[in-house]
Amino acid sequence: MISMLKVSSCAGAAALAVCLLAGPLASQASASSFNVNPTQVFLTAKDTSALITVRNESEETLRFQLTAFAWDQSASGELMLAPTQDIVFYPALITLAPKEERKVRVGRTTATGDKEKTYRIFVEEMPPLEEAGANGVRMLTKMGIPIFVRPGKETATATISALERKGDVVKFSLSNGGTVHFVPQQITLKGMAGSNTVFEQKLDGWYVLAGGHRDFQAAIPKDTCAKVTSLLVEIAISSSRLNETLDTPSGACMP
Repeated sequence: MISMLKVSSCAGAAALAVCLLAGPLASQASASSFNVNPTQVFLTAKDTSALITVRNESEETLRFQLTAFAWDQSASGELMLAPTQDIVFYPALITLAPKEERKVRVGRTTATGDKEKTYRIFVEEMPPLEEAGANGVRMLTKMGIPIFVRPGKETATATISALERKGDVVKFSLSNGGTVHFVPQQITLKGMAGSNTVFEQKLDGWYVLAGGHRDFQAAIPKDTCAKVTSLLVEIAISSSRLNETLDTPSGACMP
């Protein structure tokens, strides 16, 4: 059985940030502070460009370089990036004094299509021109801002499928058959004994891009598996709810 629910498109999660190490190993580490606003960019047939602001919140001068990539997601949620010329931006290199900010214009060269096109622009902190001291580790931050080129018609269709139990593991997929992305606000797996909940697990949600899907899995607790007569997956997306049930009348213990 497959559960399907149409939901309104939603903005999504905040930007991805990755910390990188540079300089000699030591017992202390320091990190610079900057932010980028907004944390998502939406381009349409009318709005071909937008501005993002990079602000240096630290007490030292920081340098940044910007790069853009086409962005897809694997079934396990990993970012899949590829070089692109669909997105242009200026400037590509920035130097900011303490508390200074700079606007970067981001635009598209690609046409809008029937399905949302997805990209990421990365703002990457560069090492300072002066060498770091021998007693510290420099933490460099790389922040990825999603860019969505929206189609003319925006729909997001969420579907739960392939719900199954293999041993003590529950697996299922969440698919998007619509034209724009969505982000689940909450994903819950419940083990039910009749109408009573015997265990409950929260799973991490992330972007499900248009035409894509995410695969999930979770272990069934050994101390409650014998009591479970059904497994229930509940997913909240915007103001909508989606659920799917797998009956396990003989319990959910291995095999």
